[in-house]
Amino acid sequence: MKAPWLSLIGIGEDGEGALAPAARALIAEASLIVGGARHLAMVETKAERLQWPSPLTDALPDILARRGTPIVVLASGDPFFYGVGDLLSRHVVHEEIFCIPAPSAFSLAAARLKWSQQDCALLSLHGRAFERVTPHLQPRAKLIALSWDETTPARLARHLAERGMGQSRLHVLERLGGPHERIRDTRAEVFALGDIAPLNTIAVEIDADHDAPVVPRAPGLPDDWFEHDGQLTKRDIRAVTISALAPRKGEWLWDIGAGAGSIAIEWMLSDASNRAIAIERDAARAARIARNALSLGVPDLRVVTGEAPQALAGLETPQAIFVGGGADAPMLEAVWSALPGNGRIVVNAVTIETQALLIDAHRDKGGELLNMQFSHARPIGRFHTFEAALAVMQWRAVKR
Repeated sequence: MKAPWLSLIGIGEDGEGALAPAARALIAEASLIVGGARHLAMVETKAERLQWPSPLTDALPDILARRGTPIVVLASGDPFFYGVGDLLSRHVVHEEIFCIPAPSAFSLAAARLKWSQQDCALLSLHGRAFERVTPHLQPRAKLIALSWDETTPARLARHLAERGMGQSRLHVLERLGGPHERIRDTRAEVFALGDIAPLNTIAVEIDADHDAPVVPRAPGLPDDWFEHDGQLTKRDIRAVTISALAPRKGEWLWDIGAGAGSIAIEWMLSDASNRAIAIERDAARAARIARNALSLGVPDLRVVTGEAPQALAGLETPQAIFVGGGADAPMLEAVWSALPGNGRIVVNAVTIETQALLIDAHRDKGGELLNMQFSHARPIGRFHTFEAALAVMQWRAVKR
C-alpha cells in the first residue's frame, strides 16, 4: 500500500491554534505548503509556500513534481465538500492522500441557526453559475449557499424578490468560526446590508407568493415558461417523453433538433448531476435554448449549433438520446449507432412520413410504439368543447 505524502488539512477562521496536534505535526514536517493567501498567513512554517494560482490547475505540475515528499494543502473547512479535494483526488492516487477536515461552512451555519443540515439544500455559488440556485427555490425550503464574494447576498436577494419570494428571510453569516464572526438577517425585498465580508455564507428560509414561478419537481413545465417560436415539445407530450427517457443520476442526454431546448432542460432539472447537449441547426433557436436554460436554472446545458448527424462527432457519449424533429432514416441509424449498450432512445414524430420510419425502427430494433393525442377545452359560444392537438407517435427502445 502506498504511503500518503499529500495531506489536505481543513483550517477555519480560528487559525492554526485550533488545529488538532496531528494536523500541526504535518504542517511542521511539510516541505511545501499550498493554499490561498488567507490560509498561508494563518500558519507558522519554514516550508516553501505556494499560493494557489488562477486557475487552480496551474499548481498541479508543481505539486505532482514533488510526489513522495511531504506536502500540505490548506483548505477552508472540509476539503471534500465543495473544496479542492475533488480536484486533487483526480490527479493523485487515493492511497497517497491523507485528509483532516475541519467543520464546513455548512456545518457552522447550520449550528449557528439551529437548522438540521439534512433538511437543507446545500450548494455553492462560488466558482459556479449563479443561476443554478433557481431550482432549489422551493416554498418552505431552507437553503445554505457558499457565496462567490460580498456581492452575492444582495444578488440572491434581488433574484428572490424578482421571482415572487421577497418575503424570504436571508441570513448572512460572515467569517464563521473566527473572532470576527458576524451574523445578520433581513427580508429579501428590503435587503440593505452593507460592509459584507467577502468570506460569507448565505442561509435562506424560502417564503414564496402563491403565484411565484416555482420550478416543480415533476416534468411538464408550463409552455409559456419557455421562449419559443412554436418549435416546442408541448407540456403534456414533454412529460410523457421525459418519463420515457427515464433520467438517472449523472447521465448525459443528446437532445437532437432541440427547438426551444425544453427536453434537455427538464432532463437536467430531474437531477443536479445530469448533463445534456442540445443540438439545433438554427442559430437563432440555439441562442434561445441558452436563454431558456439560464432562466430555468440549468446554465450548464451545452448547446451545439449544427445539423445531425454531422454535429454529433466528438460529443460525450450519451446514456439517452431524444430526437424531436427532422428525423430521417440515415440520421436515425447514426444516432442508434452512437448509442452505447443499454442506452435509451426516444423519438417523437408528427408527420406520416416520419411515423413510417418509426414503424420500421420498431420492427427492426424492438422497443415500444405509442400514439399520443391530447385534447384541451376551448370556448365555443357559451359552451366549451375539446380541441385535439396533432397526434404524436413515439418510439422508445433500449439498445441491447
